[in-house]
Amino acid sequence: MKITIVGSGYVGLTTGACLSELGNDVICVDIDEEKIKKLNSDIMPIYEPGVEELAKRNRKEKRLVFTTDLKDAIKQSEIIFICVGTPPKENGDADLSYVENVARTIADVMDSYKLIVDKSTVPVQTGEKVARTIKSYNRHKVEFDVISNPEFLREGSAVNDFMHPDRIVIGCESEKAKDIMGKLYAPLKSPILYTDIKSAEIIKHASNSFLATKISFINAVANICELAGADVEKVAEGMGMDKRIGRQFLNAGIGYGGFCFPKDAEAFIRIAEKLGYDFRLLKATQEINQLQKEHFVKKIEKALWVVKSKNIGVLGLAFKPNTDDMRFAPSVDIIKALQKEGAKIKAYDPEAMEKSKHILENVEYCDNPYDAAKDADALLILTEWNEFKELDMNKIKSLMRHHLVLDGRNIYNPEDMKKEGFTYISIGRSDD
Repeated sequence: MKITIVGSGYVGLTTGACLSELGNDVICVDIDEEKIKKLNSDIMPIYEPGVEELAKRNRKEKRLVFTTDLKDAIKQSEIIFICVGTPPKENGDADLSYVENVARTIADVMDSYKLIVDKSTVPVQTGEKVARTIKSYNRHKVEFDVISNPEFLREGSAVNDFMHPDRIVIGCESEKAKDIMGKLYAPLKSPILYTDIKSAEIIKHASNSFLATKISFINAVANICELAGADVEKVAEGMGMDKRIGRQFLNAGIGYGGFCFPKDAEAFIRIAEKLGYDFRLLKATQEINQLQKEHFVKKIEKALWVVKSKNIGVLGLAFKPNTDDMRFAPSVDIIKALQKEGAKIKAYDPEAMEKSKHILENVEYCDNPYDAAKDADALLILTEWNEFKELDMNKIKSLMRHHLVLDGRNIYNPEDMKKEGFTYISIGRSDD
């Protein structure tokens, strides 16, 4: 099939690379000329395991093309995926201007049937508005369909999620569109849920908001465990053994980050408000997530007594492992709070330091974890990279000025750390 992907960010690039790997002819379009220039030189704008290999291979096989020429790409393709950004406005609404611009361009250019697939995360009723826009600007009066096909790609495992999805959701009201999408995704041999467009749009926001709520719930439980002297790891294990609950996303820590959960939770609250519903549960989810970062900073302050002029080593900057994404990363708020009190920060992350430099000031970036620990009064674990789980803790101890480790991701065993001679503080465990 001939496919155009509009937008070459996390979703667009992964979708384009994977669809071309399935044998389709894919054109990835982006308005960022520098990004397209790099992609055509096999330089990826993001760190996402597996994407680079797929992009290189399929570009070489001429199944994957990168361009800035949207109009030409539209003319060449039958299926057009809209994968542009929908960033939050100041009031929490999703900014749909990029989606609208693409819809107008499609309408103006198309001279044969087009299937427009909204893959961007958009508020419910957006599909209707996209269809109305295309109908209004349909210069050649050609047939088209608009459908919703939300993405469920986790940063760090996006390729695997695309190739082996739990489910594929397709919101459409046309048998022709349903048939085309069924054939497109047939090679994946995964369950396909066909719904109306509005239900598909809500599935995306509801899924991310539920997972965010699950994280905030276990973080609230972790705080109770600390007060009671219980172990949140055991509590989560016991909860997770219930098949109705499951163990995933019950990892206590310093809160969720990244672009999707914070943005989608806020957008879903605004969607509900516009429809006349006060989504208080989701508002509490957001509040707990913010308080969790503040709670961790208070732990640091309590352990150090005086933060001013203290050397603090930080391991992990990205919001999660296996990505370089710093958007809404908990590390940013935590580091800025410590800097405000006069702390000196040294940090190391395997992938995110370059992006961090555009967000955080006055941070000394290190070549490895051991440099970050050198002369530190405290060492913070803010991202659970596997690399940090395999450190030589004797070496870490010998390098530190004060043997204090505050683990915001619970990657170490409290008893083992105490035996190593560390003062060890984590989340939701009676170890401090």
